[in-house]
Amino acid sequence: MSKYYPEIAELRSAIEESVQRKMKAPSDFEFLAGVVWERVRETISPTTLKRLWGYIDGADKTRNSTLNILSKFVGYNDWDDFLLMLENKSDVQSSFILTDKLESSSLTIGSKIEISWQPNRHCLLEFLGNNRFTVLSSAHSKLKTTDTFDCAFFLEGQPLYIDNLVQDGNPPVSFVAGTKGGVTLKLLS
Repeated sequence: MSKYYPEIAELRSAIEESVQRKMKAPSDFEFLAGVVWERVRETISPTTLKRLWGYIDGADKTRNSTLNILSKFVGYNDWDDFLLMLENKSDVQSSFILTDKLESSSLTIGSKIEISWQPNRHCLLEFLGNNRFTVLSSAHSKLKTTDTFDCAFFLEGQPLYIDNLVQDGNPPVSFVAGTKGGVTLKLLS
């Protein structure tokens, strides 16, 4: 299984919680390898652990035998048992959005929107038509005055995902604002 899958991220998180330690330095991986041996009497190398955490480059796939050992380490019979727990977990990772939504298709050319997000980011946007906006003013944001981007809708209290952001004539990129608390918005005209 790819080490980038969310299931692997959940396992890494469970391991760090179990040992009350973040895996950030070579000594952390040495420590974890030792604790795994003490707890489940299975050998796992610090190098394997470093690869799993992305601390060093290496194989993108993780062996099932490694996942079984680490699942046992955090209290499950094996990797399949850990996956079953994730399936039954009440932590919902998706849901319907029941917040105010401002659709770009409802705007007229020249409409202005003020957006802000934590900690102190503010932008004034002007609608150009066809889901396209330009930044009229910006404070404390990576978005700059005269930038242009595409956005189909704005959701109050949710992150703002924009596409085809053009800055200083560079190739278009995607951008997200308000990842930790969403954006607030105000239609000015």
